[in-house]
Amino acid sequence: MDQNNLDKIIERSLEIRDKYHDLEIQQNGEEWTIEQDALAFLTDAGLAGRNIMSHQKTWSKSNSEEELEHKLSENIWWLIVLADRTGIDIKEALDKFLTKTENILK
Repeated sequence: MDQNNLDKIIERSLEIRDKYHDLEIQQNGEEWTIEQDALAFLTDAGLAGRNIMSHQKTWSKSNSEEELEHKLSENIWWLIVLADRTGIDIKEALDKFLTKTENILK
């Protein structure tokens, strides 16, 4: 995988989300709302926090290294999905954030 191709990562992320929407329709009769997506993201962000605590040896949990890698990646995926669902161009937003922060820290 070309790790520097954010366009491809976004495309793959949204294709995966579409497949999850299909599963949600099969299981629940409808797709998750954006609020449900946001709650799922927050849940995964909390789990990433627990795995970081385990990585730092302040929370006892087995298999945290592999799960931490997964949860950090999953959280990036959720942010791409949430940006898309709210009509935000994540690449443009990230560039604006980085530029603004760089300028603040000059």
